[in-house]
Amino acid sequence: MINRIHLIITAITLFVGIENPASAQSDHLLWYNKPAQFFEETMVLGNGKLGAAVFGGIKSDKIFLNDATLWSGEPVNPYMNPEAYKQIPSIREALKNENYKLANELNRKVQGAFSQSYAPLGTMHIKFNHTDSASMYRRELDISKSLSKITYNVSGVTFTREYFISKPARVMMIKLTSSKKGALSFNVDFESLLKFEITNQGNTLRVKGYAPYHAEPVYRGNIANAVKFDENRGTRFSSLFRIKNTDGQVIIQHGSIGLKNGTEAILYIAIETSFNGFDKNPATEGKSDALLADSCLKKVVPVNYESVKHAHINDYQNYFNRVSFNLGKTNAPELPTDERLKRYAEGKEDKNLEILYFQFGRYLLISSSRTAGVPANLQGIWNPYIRPPWSSNYTTNINLQENYWLAENTNLSELHEPLMKFIGHVAHTGKVTAKTFYGVEGWALCHNSDIWAMSNPVGGFGQGDPVWANWNMGGTWLSTHLWEHYIFTLDKNFLKQKAYPLMKGAARFCLNWLVKDKKGNLITSPSTSPEASFITADGSKGSTLYGGTADLAMIRECFLQTIRASQILGTDITFRKEVESALRQLQPYQVGKNGNLQEWYYDWDDADPKHRHQSHLFGLFPGHHITPGLTPELANACKKTLQIKGDETTGWSKGWRINLWARLLDGNHAYQMYRTLLSYVDPDQYKGPDKKTGGGTYPNLLDAHPPFQIDGNFGGAAAVAEMLVQSNENQIRLLPALPDAWDTGKIKGICARGGFEIEMEWQNKSVKKYTITSKKGGKTQLIYNGVKKEIQLKPGGSLTIQTSTTAPK
Repeated sequence: MINRIHLIITAITLFVGIENPASAQSDHLLWYNKPAQFFEETMVLGNGKLGAAVFGGIKSDKIFLNDATLWSGEPVNPYMNPEAYKQIPSIREALKNENYKLANELNRKVQGAFSQSYAPLGTMHIKFNHTDSASMYRRELDISKSLSKITYNVSGVTFTREYFISKPARVMMIKLTSSKKGALSFNVDFESLLKFEITNQGNTLRVKGYAPYHAEPVYRGNIANAVKFDENRGTRFSSLFRIKNTDGQVIIQHGSIGLKNGTEAILYIAIETSFNGFDKNPATEGKSDALLADSCLKKVVPVNYESVKHAHINDYQNYFNRVSFNLGKTNAPELPTDERLKRYAEGKEDKNLEILYFQFGRYLLISSSRTAGVPANLQGIWNPYIRPPWSSNYTTNINLQENYWLAENTNLSELHEPLMKFIGHVAHTGKVTAKTFYGVEGWALCHNSDIWAMSNPVGGFGQGDPVWANWNMGGTWLSTHLWEHYIFTLDKNFLKQKAYPLMKGAARFCLNWLVKDKKGNLITSPSTSPEASFITADGSKGSTLYGGTADLAMIRECFLQTIRASQILGTDITFRKEVESALRQLQPYQVGKNGNLQEWYYDWDDADPKHRHQSHLFGLFPGHHITPGLTPELANACKKTLQIKGDETTGWSKGWRINLWARLLDGNHAYQMYRTLLSYVDPDQYKGPDKKTGGGTYPNLLDAHPPFQIDGNFGGAAAVAEMLVQSNENQIRLLPALPDAWDTGKIKGICARGGFEIEMEWQNKSVKKYTITSKKGGKTQLIYNGVKKEIQLKPGGSLTIQTSTTAPK
């Protein structure tokens, strides 16, 4: 009788767990009732270096594997076009004569090689001998633990798989179990688009291979020898697969490893590459990938599975659990995540889905940005293509930067550090780029980069359109991340030793690059606005001009922050005065005939008024020098620009526009766009890197640019924080852009500039209670509920206020 009751309870639990998961899970759980068919339906896992996309098939599970350090190519030659700078005077002369067509053609001569591509390591297959169909299928990803799980029933036997990738152990682990003794049999094999060979050694499947030494960007089309391999060149990799069984028999065959008639087994995957730094040849100066992979397995296999899992969860939750977010009661039904997205796209309420998307952005950054000097790329660390969309590289005219907008304010500051170190790498090659391409001092970074810290303007030495290829403000923009890291952490040693020298180098490039216009103002020449084109008064279309607003906006922010850093450090007074003088002479912003912020030096029309880029609004966000309070006319011009552009755009662009609307203090418009960012995109619409569809969110919550680009996830998550808390060096605003839909809620762990951390509750759109904690000690002005309150705290000190006693009605 007791056993029967136990079985009934178990059956009810399984039914409830599968059909109606507890609502408390819905803000941190992705789940589905069928396996993934497309990459955009997979569950993605990562430890900041090793990445996996799990399909969760029944008879055969497919898992795409990646390593953050496995790219095509080898160290770049920064002197690839040593006399390109000699073209600059001719371009400037053409622009002085208003000959934009000639300037554009001459600008092609100021180009270098294309970037290299992020490579797919390979695909692991786990094949099962199921003969009957499965029932009660469920796969899930718990982002609060970075664990994925699959359960299903075949012929009365429940099969379970649990997946995670451990940062401490540096391995991926899959635990496979069956509810009936001896019912578990499977086989593991591997394939790759790279060059590789497989050998067996004991109960370990060993894969050795290498990446191409060159891969052409996919947008260059079907060209001969697009991917080039040489056994003596390129990054090496080792992938090891080992089975640890409790019973049954491990089966070793050529090219595969498996288990027969077992009940429980653990599959270990260790992956290492020879990458040894941006300036080291991975074939001749690389790390010993095979020894490193062997070392991982040697250390982890003897350790109890639960201990490794526990250490993984503790390590991961050290970051994830810093922020909690609640929006109050929700009436949304429990549905598989893809069905939730479809329902939400109909305009229905699902507050926990909105929280899930925010926390999923944080999950993705933890999972893809923990390798020194190797920041998250266009696809984080998840890519199945040998010629991926846009090379899955570092696109630095927005995309790389957007990846890190959430790092500081959502309490993931350490995950910003791979980008900090990478900036140092590109500054190294960027000094050569500044000198050989532009004839100036300092350092520059252009439109694209890669793991080799390439900094030159791309285009294939004249084949690229200057509308995107010749933009050169990447270093100027990236330098602002150094300041952001400092102002959130108040790490003065970081500012002195690392940030300021790089900021100074970026500012020095700008100082040398600026020239006087006919009115005596400082401008850039030549200039482009990222990927956008203008139409002149005579109706001709162009992209190369002088005095582009986007350039000057980024230079303003770079100058302001470099000046402030110099003041804090009490250093470089002469240089500071030079920067201050240039700042005063910069061409001022201009408001166009339509009330918009002019993107061009003249009040020209945009070739595409709804263009996805809005780089000339940089001063509003991510910059700080345009605000509704201090520069209302310019803020209104930014608003008009956004209204002209409209809300329908690509994924990453939506992420940026939500932040812009938040900075304009329009929470309802920001929220409206946040909802459109979560618009469901069917993965069946995308069948390769050349096909494009509308932007939004795929079933697995990855951003549809389209195709998949991770920056929209990061930009959207950052925007949620921006709606709730905005700050500068001296001031913190609580609920500055709170939408009506979020009238009640609470958040804990959000960070503000000045080294502060915020916990708060609100009701009826007013702050009800808050706690502010200072990491380093300091003062700020807190603004909320119409109140301005001066706060001064000691290091580690905190203040809790119940606002109902102080705030006006």
